[in-house]
Amino acid sequence: MDIEETKLPGVGLRHDFVTERGRRIGVISTRNGDRELVVYSVDDPDACQLVVDLEPGEAEALAELLGAPRVIERLARLREQIEGLATEGIYVEAGSPYDGRTLADAQIRSRTGASVVAVVRKGDVMPSPTPSHRFHAGDKVVVVGTEDGVRETAKLLASG
Repeated sequence: MDIEETKLPGVGLRHDFVTERGRRIGVISTRNGDRELVVYSVDDPDACQLVVDLEPGEAEALAELLGAPRVIERLARLREQIEGLATEGIYVEAGSPYDGRTLADAQIRSRTGASVVAVVRKGDVMPSPTPSHRFHAGDKVVVVGTEDGVRETAKLLASG
């Protein structure tokens, strides 16, 4: 699927694509961080049938809803393509020294060489967690790295 990017001078960027059923959909990203979800008219591909204004938090929530399965799917394909790459879901258990602490506190990348690419909490996937992301018991931390790096991450989250 091709995504077309158009610069909107003084406004920001517009990204459009056409669905397999022929509907054109776009997202306008303004310079101030607002987003507009745009559904174009079937009869006139330049006319908007529907525009939904999204605050930054709403746009982020929608991106997570739509993008989270793709992140996991891409990781699975990447794992198949690159020999020596390990992907593992590691649970933060009750009693972990990182239960209630942030990703930055854990320093996983610098201590193990592995990267946290997502966190799954109660079925909700949070791709690309920020350093301020706070772990909670029951979280499944999706880690990518070497076998040793992933193993060291599991030890780190379990016992510090």
